[in-house]
Amino acid sequence: MLAAMPDSAPSPLSAGGPALRAGGDACPGTLRLHPADDGALARVRVPGGVLSADRAEVLLAAAERFGDGELHLTSRGNVQLRGLAAACGGALAELLTAAGLLPSAAHERARNIVASPLAGLDGSAPVSGWLSELDGLVCRSAAAASLSGRFLFALDDGRGDVDALGADVTLIAAGDSCLLRIGAEDEVFLVPGGEGPRAALLAAEAFLRAARDSGAWRVKDLPDDVRAELVRAVKAAAGPAVDRPRPRTATPPAPGPHGSPDAVGVDVPLGRLTSVQWRLLTETARRHGDELRLTPWRGIVVPGPFGRPEDAAAALDALAAAGLITAPDSPWAGVGACIGHPGCVKSLSDVRAEAGAAVGPVGRLPVYWSGCERRCGHPHGEWIDVVVTPDGHRISHVHGERRDPPRTVRDDPAALAAAVAAARA
Repeated sequence: MLAAMPDSAPSPLSAGGPALRAGGDACPGTLRLHPADDGALARVRVPGGVLSADRAEVLLAAAERFGDGELHLTSRGNVQLRGLAAACGGALAELLTAAGLLPSAAHERARNIVASPLAGLDGSAPVSGWLSELDGLVCRSAAAASLSGRFLFALDDGRGDVDALGADVTLIAAGDSCLLRIGAEDEVFLVPGGEGPRAALLAAEAFLRAARDSGAWRVKDLPDDVRAELVRAVKAAAGPAVDRPRPRTATPPAPGPHGSPDAVGVDVPLGRLTSVQWRLLTETARRHGDELRLTPWRGIVVPGPFGRPEDAAAALDALAAAGLITAPDSPWAGVGACIGHPGCVKSLSDVRAEAGAAVGPVGRLPVYWSGCERRCGHPHGEWIDVVVTPDGHRISHVHGERRDPPRTVRDDPAALAAAVAAARA
């Protein structure tokens, strides 16, 4: 497959030039701040969600120096800083570059890579080698600089968790080989494991060529005939094809201990971390392995090792006391929301406050609250969708591409909480 395709040349834009398709893609980054009602917003890409303790401390320093002092997790395992002064961009970029969090100014919004958070910790395949290689390849590719901030790579350790997230290019561990998926196609291509990252980059570059005339930012946005041609082009260059339908529901790691115990995981209520919580997580990581893994479900895994079960239990007790979710029976488990009012001018309501007021028994399904029809950051798979409309709160059960008939609740907090609890059950 890959021998016929030359390696990408180092990008002339890596010194900090503009992205090739800067017009039209308004996805925020660290060099392009997004104006919000609570100040400017920066989105820091964290490939695979993997942070060292030192880099985690730098992110907190940036939040405290330039923003509101809090860190917000995204549905791609990235970090958002909010409440920023509009003029802080240069100083923020300088701080992040010095810490290694901004290796290429031209590619900073293209470094969207999610990875299985428990990879290598519970007997599953590690993907850290893939992650570092793919990130480096993206940052050295002149073409990849024009990937939109929405384009997504996924590295799945074989369990299907991030394969279910609908990435544009997915690598799936399969013994000594890997499987390459383009978009949501059921057909995947067998690639030698050592060539996986390069295959993923070449597939992304092939997408850019296919999208040149359509202006599509993601594989799913391509016209049907163009998307089919892209898959045929990859198939012609790839290894054998295998039928492996994409999982329809992603299963995030449960909060609590993992392994024997090799790791602990927490979920973050509404994805928002105070400086106290972030500092405690960073200190925990520094004592046990020096790494944090941010998950696409707004959680964090500390890989450890923790050695003894009582050491993991003590760490979880401290994290629970700080307000983090450390067990799956927490009322906050599975509850998510967009930033809502007053942080977003488009939001029709303070959905975070409403989600907190409606927290009740643990539900079978996750629930996500959106302040408007854009539904920013909503999950994938199956969930209860609560959307604020001019007519009230619309509640519906989403599973895959299907949505059950909705119910609308008007201006009655008690009835709203009851309806959400019933839908989740």
